[in-house]
Amino acid sequence: MSQPKALLRRDGFTFKQFFVAHDRCAMKVGTDGILLGAWAPVAGVKRILDIGSGSGLLALMLAQRTEQHVTIDAVELDIQAANQASENATESPWAERVQVQCADILAWAPEQTARYDLIVSNPPYYEPGVDCGTPERDQARYTGSLAHPALLTAAANLISEEGFFCVVLPENTGNTFIKTALDIGWFLRLRTDIADTEGKLPHRVLIALSPKEGECFSDRMVIRGPEQRYSEDYTALTQPFYLFM
Repeated sequence: MSQPKALLRRDGFTFKQFFVAHDRCAMKVGTDGILLGAWAPVAGVKRILDIGSGSGLLALMLAQRTEQHVTIDAVELDIQAANQASENATESPWAERVQVQCADILAWAPEQTARYDLIVSNPPYYEPGVDCGTPERDQARYTGSLAHPALLTAAANLISEEGFFCVVLPENTGNTFIKTALDIGWFLRLRTDIADTEGKLPHRVLIALSPKEGECFSDRMVIRGPEQRYSEDYTALTQPFYLFM
């Protein structure tokens, strides 16, 4: 989303109710995270966990969408990103509700006794390969730092009985992720395939898994409609956040 230069801080992204600085984070604010943060189901949740929080984007979006009694934990492995996420949370309207932990989720999860009603993650999805230039960016992009079966198992140990675990992934990777999840014992409950335009194949998929079996709802969303304008569905989903929508 473009923003008038007069209002654009170069170190991050300005939303309607908060600002996300991301100049010290390997992965910047992008459409994937915004889609997930706006899409994840929040009805009835009391405790939320953001795994691999990066700049804290998802934690802050979910804070905006939920009531004052809802608490949000954000876990981030990289210390620079964790510090920035903590600063972003502190400067947001929801400083009391968002707690950022610098930790490896695979070591952190077994120490927790409480369960979460909603877990979200915009996880690494590239297989280890071409060097990204910095260890932090490698860690954020490649599954070597957080393999999907390990992520699914960690989330399974932290989710409440009727909770949801939500991720955004490339469409092909998402199909493999779902198969792995089903093998572990998760159930697919929500799926939204995302395409750039009506004539294109989906390039991203939003997935909601639950430990509880139930009906699965699937749909499709295009980001841009005729004349490259943002579609009605995408606008309705993201309008509470984008400053100039």
